[in-house]
Amino acid sequence: MQNAELKEFLDQKVIQYHNPIFIETDPIQIPHMFSKKEDIEIAGFLTAIISWGNRKMIIKNASNMMERFDNAPYDFIMNHSDNDLKNIEGFVHRTFNAIDLQCFIKSLQHIYKKHDGLENVLSLKSDAVNYARSISSFKQLFFEISHVLRTEKHISDPMKNSAAKRINMFLRWMVRDNSAGVDFGIWKSHDPKHLSCPLDVHSGNVARKLGILQRKQNDWKAVYELDTSLRAFDANDPVKYDFALFGLGVFEKF
Repeated sequence: MQNAELKEFLDQKVIQYHNPIFIETDPIQIPHMFSKKEDIEIAGFLTAIISWGNRKMIIKNASNMMERFDNAPYDFIMNHSDNDLKNIEGFVHRTFNAIDLQCFIKSLQHIYKKHDGLENVLSLKSDAVNYARSISSFKQLFFEISHVLRTEKHISDPMKNSAAKRINMFLRWMVRDNSAGVDFGIWKSHDPKHLSCPLDVHSGNVARKLGILQRKQNDWKAVYELDTSLRAFDANDPVKYDFALFGLGVFEKF
């Protein structure tokens, strides 16, 4: 396909998949349980962190996590006691276990009490075109409290060439406009033009078949290459094409 034809094709797929029906089978349904900004942020962040593997299991375990927070994630994060943390024991999603979740709870409390929340700590670094340095700095800040070393693996670092798929997905949820009823658009200090595609096996394979990604590894260099292609189609909202790439891969087996 020529670029104009490819853009038209992908724009049609965005329209097809960028609608509330998408939510029914996607982990984004978990933060959609809430209306308070901080609840949405925390539910979205923790759901994104465990978003790898079978999507039904992701949704089930993220729901279980919210139940352990009495379906009030921000209040739990800010006001939990040591006894409350015992309610986390037994939680597990693949390699993310109760020890990791307890660490994440304490780190999130630290971020909201000392650093003005997730929206602030993930702000774009000056003159940056994407969130690579912001995510890397966020990881350092997140683990500045006492923690078990193994827990660090659950937040990726683009400056070490990780694609950081889960954090990029979380950023999409928080930053992109909510007019379609899918993403939230609650981080008004951020701009969707700086977002990067949450690159995974499905979106990466589709992008390669379409010729908008050549790099074989799903790493940050591939994210940057895909960014460049998608920004040529829409400089102000390049990550809307995540819906097209994901839909083509998961639902159409493109």
